[in-house]
Amino acid sequence: MPIAESLYTLALHAARPLLPLAGRGSGKLARSIRGRAGVLERMQAWAREHRDPARPLAWFHAPSVGEGLQARAVIERFRVLRPDAQVAYTFFSASAEQFALSVDADIADYLPLDLRRYVVSSLDALRPDVLAFSKTDVWPVLTREAKARGVRLAMLSGTLPETSSRLRGPARALLAPAYARLDVVAAIAQADADRFGLLGVPAERRRVMGDARFDQVWARAQAADRDSALLRPFRGFDGVTLVAGSTWPADEERLLPAAAAIRRSGRNVRLVLVPHEPTPAHLARTRDLLGQHGFASVRLLSENEAGAAAGETVLVDRVGVLGDLYALADVAYVGGGWGTAGLHSVLEPAAFGAPVLFGPRHSNAREAAELIMAGGAQALRDDTVAAALRPLIEDEQARTRAGQAARAYVQQNLGAAERGAAIIDGLLPRPAHG
Repeated sequence: MPIAESLYTLALHAARPLLPLAGRGSGKLARSIRGRAGVLERMQAWAREHRDPARPLAWFHAPSVGEGLQARAVIERFRVLRPDAQVAYTFFSASAEQFALSVDADIADYLPLDLRRYVVSSLDALRPDVLAFSKTDVWPVLTREAKARGVRLAMLSGTLPETSSRLRGPARALLAPAYARLDVVAAIAQADADRFGLLGVPAERRRVMGDARFDQVWARAQAADRDSALLRPFRGFDGVTLVAGSTWPADEERLLPAAAAIRRSGRNVRLVLVPHEPTPAHLARTRDLLGQHGFASVRLLSENEAGAAAGETVLVDRVGVLGDLYALADVAYVGGGWGTAGLHSVLEPAAFGAPVLFGPRHSNAREAAELIMAGGAQALRDDTVAAALRPLIEDEQARTRAGQAARAYVQQNLGAAERGAAIIDGLLPRPAHG
């Protein structure tokens, strides 16, 4: 065992007695610790009842929702390609617990702790033929024990920026052996594939598959039902709809004054504002800010009460609906580009053909820079919010051109999910009739 992995294991053993204390409270970490309780028993119970040893099993792991979207798109294609296979899906963060229910897996649960006895128990229960990680996440003990059993290992839509801590210092010492165990690293782009070579992945195991999120957002956009209970009340508006998604206070403080100024100039603008974390405190603060700028806000409470959404300004106090609400967008604003939150997904509104605006901090989102280059998005500064927003509101041709560029960018990047499914299929035993 590499020295770094030995030290890592010792640290996990030392931290384990503290987990009950860390599991108190309502934070994401605490919820993740509580949710992990009993996971091995749940895996073992599922295996006793449902694991068919005559069928291969592909185990997909995605730490949170963003990576889960990539994995889900691949799983959907994989199910068609290999209907004989069983699928397990694991996640790390409590934020992905609800999302996991939407994944077409035979079992979906938290990833057990990366300690040998937990890892061995999970491998004994699931008996996977393939273990596929999504985007970046690899676990040293899990990869080591799986490799020893002959489980094939893959990374799908892998990304490794130049600035990644994985390329240097303690993180590299710890994780490089785990990456080197992978049978296939299918990266988003060639530059990522090349950098995985710095972590010991041989050239013959590296390839490019693209980003499966494009397939996921495109499929969702194509399936959007504008006659649904959620979207139907928004019909009949003859102005321009601005959907601001995943916003934080720093976004709202900059966007709302600009949108209000455009409305005061006589433009018929409807604002649909979707906070990233619609807590009571955030909603109260946002309602106050809307009032200060002359917006009469309403609340979207539930599908049965969605009639309130016919109002001119909508403050959404629910989670899980933003991907559908982008169907309303003539113009989209995506939050997280101010402050330290990190820019949220720009692909969802782009797939609907909406021009996209966001704050200046988008280095964490490769697709944001690419969307700007394609002509489908603009990054804002404090002094350019109104100047960028106004032409998109006032000039239908400019809005249409930018929206078409955004949609074309998504279309040009489709196909990664199909390629990912084929990679997993190639690592599995062939079906009996093959």
